[in-house]
Amino acid sequence: MSVRIGIGLGLHTPASPRDYWRWVEQCETGGIDSIWHSDQMLGTMLEPLAMLAALAARTARLRFGTNALVLAFRDPLLVAKQLAAIHFLSDGRVFPVFGVGNANDPYWSATKRFATTRGPRSNEALTLLRLLLEQEAVDHAGDHFRYRGPGVGPRPSMPIPLWTGGHSAAAIRRTALLGDGWLGGLIDPDTAAAARRGIRAALAETGRHIEDDHYGVVLPFRIGSVDDAPVLGWRERLRARDAATAADPFAIGTPDAVIARLRRYVAAGISKFVLSPIVADDADLIAQTELLIRHVVPAIENPPSR
Repeated sequence: MSVRIGIGLGLHTPASPRDYWRWVEQCETGGIDSIWHSDQMLGTMLEPLAMLAALAARTARLRFGTNALVLAFRDPLLVAKQLAAIHFLSDGRVFPVFGVGNANDPYWSATKRFATTRGPRSNEALTLLRLLLEQEAVDHAGDHFRYRGPGVGPRPSMPIPLWTGGHSAAAIRRTALLGDGWLGGLIDPDTAAAARRGIRAALAETGRHIEDDHYGVVLPFRIGSVDDAPVLGWRERLRARDAATAADPFAIGTPDAVIARLRRYVAAGISKFVLSPIVADDADLIAQTELLIRHVVPAIENPPSR
């Protein structure tokens, strides 16, 4: 099983482009596997597909993905075209993850659209997205989207892996029906293990296959104390967003404590990590990333199989 550690900004937005690119260079040269950008249509987070295009131009080794792109916000034809372009520019280093979003997101009230249909709309959008990326001609007539015409170009030289997120019964079913991998968000090891078992059981019903090492989690981390001010602030913001869905979806403490925490996930069958640094500012982001590179990555990652 190929265990890899990526990193995402989570709730932190760099103060300036210079600070952001300084951090990206640190990840590129330090051996971080991948960088992930979250989706917040209304808010201060940077738009994820724009950031992936920028990363394609600025990096040579890093992979990058969305954590997670809310397809219900977007036109699947435009997303397919954007992903095809990013895949081409990066020579295949793009790994998008898709989710249905939060029913409480202000996007729904701002646009007068119904959050209650976001699940079926996302499923259909993901189906159409795959057709557009992989077929020369597409004929799709669904409840939410209709399209009859060519697939997008440039056609990806290899299939773009389309992962899904979430650990509800609907999310598990969505992964088994439509996903190439799964990335759980803010869940403890036991919940991650249960979701993985649920997906594998559902795959037996759908007749599809997902590779054993295509299961991951998003995990906020800090090498420090649970009483550090950034940790307390993180927990409060998550509570305000109803995002704290597990008893302890964090990895906080000494390097050894963080390593031990990640190993519990690995034992549960999780091999891909998107670690979100819990930080106070950009200097703290650089410091936490350095500690991650120095202490955690070499202890958790395994050499690529030959």
